[in-house]
This record gives sequence, structure tokens and C-alpha cells, in this order.
Amino acid sequence: MRKTYPLLKSILDRPGRTRGPMAITSAREAREAALRECFLFADLDREILEKIARVTLPVRFQRNQQLFEQGEEANGLYIVQNGLVRIWISSEDGRELTINLIEPGDALGEIALLDGLPRTANATALEPSEMLFLSRPEFVRLLDADPLLSRHIVELLCERLRRNTEDLSNFAFFDLRQRLAAKLLELAIAHATISEGGATFHRRFSQTALAQMLAASREAVNKALSGLSQRGLVTVDGGTITIPDMERLRQVLQAPADER
Repeated sequence: MRKTYPLLKSILDRPGRTRGPMAITSAREAREAALRECFLFADLDREILEKIARVTLPVRFQRNQQLFEQGEEANGLYIVQNGLVRIWISSEDGRELTINLIEPGDALGEIALLDGLPRTANATALEPSEMLFLSRPEFVRLLDADPLLSRHIVELLCERLRRNTEDLSNFAFFDLRQRLAAKLLELAIAHATISEGGATFHRRFSQTALAQMLAASREAVNKALSGLSQRGLVTVDGGTITIPDMERLRQVLQAPADER
């Protein structure tokens, strides 16, 4: 069944909010600041950011609320300010693969935003999330009017394509233990406190969640995680993962098969 998008409402339309010039300026400046935190817009000139800020709308999603489904018509781009969004696909037999976790400062929906084709994946808020929404017609109008913005977006999407190629290489040439090590190192950047070469996660990732990121069974991930734990490369205490030495864990990625 096709899902209906949540109502997109500007914070200026909320009851009891001042709607004078000062309130409008403040809201626009807040949106501009949020855009500057997003990788897609971080290095843009202020004049361009102001134009984008004028046509964005704040939206909210509840925990487990779906933003959009794979195959749906693209309506625009979401920029996460607070919360966490899971990007995922599923097979006909119900298996799920987590493609990415979108955190504050990141955006989702940029592929369909540019080509206008249906969504390539599902998006679900894993916790209450606040975002800015930029509609496709408005964004296309801005791209047509500003060549510098077009070039900026193309360069950033090329960078993301390179990262996707690296992820594909990991799937093709790494065994599950190496893929798990690579994923933990990647997740640690955003979800762990890094100190003295080690990392302690402040967000819990279940073995099921890790399995969905690695296209593996929970049992296989449990075995791979136990193998890393036995070698002292990770510890798991009450569901909290700690990497005592990130460099040692990184060495697993280069180790010969008989030393992994």
C-alpha cells in the first residue's frame, strides 16, 4: 500500500508563534545554519544558502515512521537535524539490508531528487527526528539558475559514488569478519567516543542490526563478533561495544586469510 507523506508545515504556521519580520528572519537563519551543517551544502556561499533556506520546510517524524518507500515517486530531499534514519531495501522473502544510517548533518533522497525517478530504497526514522525538506521542483529551479550550485552537487555526489565503490569492494573481497571490522570502524566515527586510540559506542547496535548492515545472518555475525572479541579486538558488555585499539582492529582489513 502506498504511504502518504506527512503534512509539511512551516514552523511559522504553528499557533501562537510571532510572525513578524524578526520571526521570519530568525527562522530563515536557523534553516540556513542547519543547511551549512549538511555535507551537500556545507561549502556554499551564503547567498546560495539563503536562497535554499527560503524554500525549505521543517518536518518531523516519529519513531519507526516511514519517510518513503522504495518505488515511490520522488518528492524531494530531507536534511536531518536531529534523530536517526535507516535507509534499507528488502527482498521478496522478507530479508532486509541496511544500506546506510543517516545522522544529523546528512541528507537523504538526493538520487531521486536529481533524476526524478522513483525512490531506490526505503527510509524509516529509528527515533524521533527533525528535518528540513526541500522539494524537487524548487531544487531543480535553483540548479538551473546557479551553475556553481550544480557543479558543487555533482562533485559531492561523485565523492559519494567513490565511497559506494569502496563499500562494494569490501563486500566482494572481504570475509565477514573483515566486513564486520570495517563496519564497526565506520560506525565508531559517528556513534562512539574516541579516546586514546580506542572507541566506546554510545549507541547500541544489536547483532540483528549489524547483520542487516552486512547482508549476513545474525548467527554468522555473532560468530564473527565472538572471533574479534576472543582476540581482544572488541569487547561487548551489556550490548555496548568497545574497540580498545582502533588501529589493531584496522589491521584485520589487511591481514592474510590465515591470520584473521
